Amino acid sequence: QVQLVESGGGLVQAGGSLRLSCAASGHTASSYAMGWFRQAPGKERELVAAIDWSGGSTHYADSVKGRFTISRDNAKNTVYLQMNSLKPEDTARYYCAADSRGFWTVVDAKGWLEVWGQGTLVAVSS
Repeated sequence: QVQLVESGGGLVQAGGSLRLSCAASGHTASSYAMGWFRQAPGKERELVAAIDWSGGSTHYADSVKGRFTISRDNAKNTVYLQMNSLKPEDTARYYCAADSRGFWTVVDAKGWLEVWGQGTLVAVSS
C-alpha cells in the first residue's frame, strides 16, 4: 500500500518560490505515475502537473507552464514541485496523488486516483 506525505508549503510573497515535496512509502511507489493537484477555497480541484514513473514525461496546466517544474527521485521515492514566480492566484491546498494505471490516468484525472496525500497549504501574498 502506497502512502503519500506532502511538505514544503507556507506563506510567500508574490514573485517568490517554494518547493513542495511528496514522500511516498511502499515498495512499488517508484512505478506509479504521480501528480500535483490544488484546490482553492470555493473552487474545484485542478491538476497542476503530472509525471510518469520514469520522469521522462511531464504535463503542466497552462496556468503554471514556465513557472512550475515537476520532478522525481525514485531512489528517494520523492516527487517535487518547484514553484517560481508565485502569484496570489496560486494560493491553494496542494495535494500529491499517485496511480498505478499510468501517466495519462493522472493527466486525465477523471474519477478518483488511487492514492492521495493530506495536502500542504500554499499562500501567496500580494
